[in-house]
Amino acid sequence: MRIGIDLGGTKIEGIVIAPNGDELIRHRVLTPQGEYENTLATVARLVEFLEEQVGQRCSIGIGTPGAVSAATGRMKNCNSACLNGKPLHDDLEKILKQPVRIANDADCFA
Repeated sequence: MRIGIDLGGTKIEGIVIAPNGDELIRHRVLTPQGEYENTLATVARLVEFLEEQVGQRCSIGIGTPGAVSAATGRMKNCNSACLNGKPLHDDLEKILKQPVRIANDADCFA
């Protein structure tokens, strides 16, 4: 099963998708404003909640409000300014203790 996270400036929404493509659960929480560490913790709690609901670990993909710099691996051009210059991918993998895929949210939408 897969978890998709939409990390936005006002809300963070997560969805669990079954192998057949069915939506199993969707949950939305508020994004902590201007607080990088709290944003990481909120994403981690959301993933934990979703995995508890389906009873298993899932792969994780996250759409972000900016892009990962190919040169530095840090976030850039985020409308959620607290993410800019931060190693979001590495920090989330550390907290979640599993691989995470990150892409710009507009690219994910397309």
